[in-house]
Amino acid sequence: MEFIANILLIAGALAAAVYCIVLARRLRRFNDLETGVGGAIATLSAHVEDMTKTLAAARKASAGSAETLRELTDRAEAVARRLELLVASMHDIPEATETGASSNSATPAQPVPQSAVEDTASAPPPSGDLLFLSTRRKMQEAAE
Repeated sequence: MEFIANILLIAGALAAAVYCIVLARRLRRFNDLETGVGGAIATLSAHVEDMTKTLAAARKASAGSAETLRELTDRAEAVARRLELLVASMHDIPEATETGASSNSATPAQPVPQSAVEDTASAPPPSGDLLFLSTRRKMQEAAE
C-alpha cells in the first residue's frame, strides 16, 4: 500500500511540474515585448504619449485662432460702427432738386472732413438700438 501511495505521489509531482512548465511558456509568450500583450501595452503607451503631444499642440493652435478671431471681430465691429456713422451722415447732405434753377442756387455738397468722421467713429452706438437693425432701417430710409 505504501508503494502505491509513493507512485501516486510521484505522478502527481510530475503532473504539477509539466503543468508549471506549460504555464511558464504561456506567460513568457504573453509578456513578450514584440508579439505578446507586453508589446501591445508598450505600443499603446507610445500612442497615448503621441496623442497627448498632438492634443497639446491642437490646444495651443486653437487658442491662437480664437485670439485672432476675437481681434478680427473687434475690428469688424469698429468698421460697422464707422459705416453706420457714414450712412447716417448721408442724411445731412442736401438733396439736389430736379429743376435747373434751384440746382444752380444750391451749393454743392462738401465732403465731411476725415477728422470729424474719426471723432464720431470712436463714439459708442446709441443705447437701446440694435447695431445692425438700426443700420438697415437707415439704409432703407436713404434709399426711399
